[in-house]
Amino acid sequence: MLRAIVFDFDGVIANSEPLHYRAFHDVLAESGVSFSEREYYARYLGFDDREVFRTLMADRGLTCPASRVAELVVRKAARLEHLERDVSILFPGVDATIRRAAAAVPLAIASGALGVEIRRTLDRERLTGCFSAIVAAEDTPASKPAPDPYLRALALLSEATGRPMAAAECVAVEDSPWGLQSARAAGFHTVAVAQTYEASALEADITIASLDSLDLKALGQLCAK
Repeated sequence: MLRAIVFDFDGVIANSEPLHYRAFHDVLAESGVSFSEREYYARYLGFDDREVFRTLMADRGLTCPASRVAELVVRKAARLEHLERDVSILFPGVDATIRRAAAAVPLAIASGALGVEIRRTLDRERLTGCFSAIVAAEDTPASKPAPDPYLRALALLSEATGRPMAAAECVAVEDSPWGLQSARAAGFHTVAVAQTYEASALEADITIASLDSLDLKALGQLCAK
């Protein structure tokens, strides 16, 4: 029985990865550090903001103390907010898919994005009420590919519904190899949305081209196995 669906945010619900790259790029350019969009998708996309800055600086052989990382995270968040202003960043069909799924089972988000960024978009699109739980970058000690975000989402869903929920009763919807690894490690069934990476790079129980083709009946069959 399908008990819940947990969605990644960037790359699944929101077409925001290009904006994240621009925000990282613009902030780092002010310090004379550059990196390409190809590098971002190949090396850094799976990290939360702190890890992007820490890892990228280390890759460049640069020292970046925690205080500097924190400053860069704040500046990047401000830049992203500016880039998002007055535009919808949802993928086509996402609004209807989320509302359809929420009418069937509880939903949650497990993301490496900051909570304020997730809620800002959901509030603007009037989708916040569709989710029983939101797990953001600041909510777990370890980010994807560690299982922590999905384990936290599972705990919050159990609390919200008032009944213990098992990972095997839930499905994770992800767009990246790191996210799928995180969900599998937590014991979730997996759906890959091939919007950010080619389907051949994604190991999942089901692979779909876009979120608007999400089949709730197929998800129920996954959990019945």
